[in-house]
Parts: sequence; structure tokens; C-alpha cells
Amino acid sequence: MTDHGRVLPRLEHIGIVVGDLAAAKAFFAELGLAVEGEMTVEGRVVDRINGLDGVRSDIAIMRTPDGHGKLELIRYRTPAAPPGDPEAPANTPGIRHILFEVADIDGVLDRLRPHGAELVGEVAQYEDSYRLCYVRGPAGIIVELAEKIG
Repeated sequence: MTDHGRVLPRLEHIGIVVGDLAAAKAFFAELGLAVEGEMTVEGRVVDRINGLDGVRSDIAIMRTPDGHGKLELIRYRTPAAPPGDPEAPANTPGIRHILFEVADIDGVLDRLRPHGAELVGEVAQYEDSYRLCYVRGPAGIIVELAEKIG
């Protein structure tokens, strides 16, 4: 029997704040994620959850093809946010990357480049199991791509 007071039943989604919601949706759609829903949220409850006053944000929920993973892409209209560092290196504290397994890493890179994706380092092979790379995507988020080999 699982004690749900101590064990999480599931991960619902990962939230990513972006400056350009349309560009972020296009980037993740190119990876194969589909828009599950979109909305604008505001009001007292939203302010209380965020610990901010006057929140108005646009949200797009994107689902992975297997239906188990979701990203919540958020564009805050108000209040104004402090500037982030879209060039933060991979070792900066905080959530630095999310990983997606892909079938053809070179093909995915070719499709993502028109959406502004840039390699952080290079494509490298890890033992006889994966080809891996970090790609900087929307709002500076680093997406790791993993192609299983062997």
C-alpha cells in the first residue's frame, strides 16, 4: 500500500515562463508535443498563488506524444518581471534542462534550428547507449536530446 502523504502520485507538468508564447509553442510542437489547452488567467486567486499583484498570464499546456508528460508554457502580461539570463550556462543553479528521447537527433536538430535552437556544446556519444546534446530553446531553457543507440 502506498502512503500518498509521503509519495507523490505523479508529476503533472513542468512550468516554463517564456517571453514569446507563440515561438515557444512552435519550438515544442516541432519536438512532437501537442497543445492540450490554452487559457488566460488572472484574478485574486492567481495573484495569491503567484505571490504577486495584478497577474495576468497566457498559458499553453503541451502534451508529449505518449500522453504522460506535460509542459505549461506561461507568458506573463503583468506584472513586469525582472530580466532573466537566457544565456545562463548549464551549471547555473535551478532547473537547467529537460530531456526528451528522440529517434533521430540530427533530424530533430535540423528541424529545431529554424525555431532559434542552438547547440550549447556538441552532440556526443555516451558509451554504447545514447547520442546526447543540449540545445538552448525558448527563453533560454536548455533541452537535452537523447537518441538511443545500440
